[in-house]
Amino acid sequence: MAEREVVACLGSSTTAGRGQAFDWIGELARRPQNSRFAFRNFGVGGDLAMNALARVTDVVAARPDRVIVIIGSNDILATVFPFLRRIYRVTKGLRGRPSAARFEADLTAIVRRLKAETHAAIALASLAEVGEAPQSSDPAQAALNRLYAEYRGIVQRVAAEESATYLPLYEAFHATLSADPGRAFSHFNPLPFYRDTFRFFVRHWSGDEIAEANGWRFHVDGIHLNRRGATILMDVVQAFLDRPLSTLGAADQDAGDEHEQAADHDL
Repeated sequence: MAEREVVACLGSSTTAGRGQAFDWIGELARRPQNSRFAFRNFGVGGDLAMNALARVTDVVAARPDRVIVIIGSNDILATVFPFLRRIYRVTKGLRGRPSAARFEADLTAIVRRLKAETHAAIALASLAEVGEAPQSSDPAQAALNRLYAEYRGIVQRVAAEESATYLPLYEAFHATLSADPGRAFSHFNPLPFYRDTFRFFVRHWSGDEIAEANGWRFHVDGIHLNRRGATILMDVVQAFLDRPLSTLGAADQDAGDEHEQAADHDL
């Protein structure tokens, strides 16, 4: 039996897929066409890009053949919501206010360390938006929309400059939301998240049942993806997994370029 390729996934709660957040890595691992891969999950809830950078050592130790990095949503959320920024100062060691420049520096450092310390093919995914109203005038949602679009450009630029594969998750997610907008994410309140955790662990609701009760179609709570939202992510990742390692590298920007004009048109 041939040795399986090791696929390391680095990110935050979306990658971790624990609790009510959909476990998309486990779902991909169960697909017959992915039996040749051994998936390693390095997702930690609440992580910012700086925290992911600190955990590259763990990824390197797994000796991956491919690395998928999906990070940045908490950098954005901490920029928009001061309450969350205060929490991350205590729980994640955040100093100062997150910024696009700081995110770009951390993401670049992640890729450069992976390139220097592994032989892996590296993929950087842009981010699925928080909230489901891409044209909302709500102040918080509008700020989130602007930052998710800006961070999409950063991820694509870093991928191009560092010879990594760009995974156009933002473009696919944004196009879906633009075709049929939903609720705005207008404020951050931790109490509903505790309620949803109770629903999941005590009442044994599925993430999709919680999403329906909360009025979200692609998220459980406006932030974490349910099965429907995670399916968009899985489709993007599967396209990367389906490609032979020998075809991945510096020129691998076509997928993002195909979606870029449509996404920019909607912004």
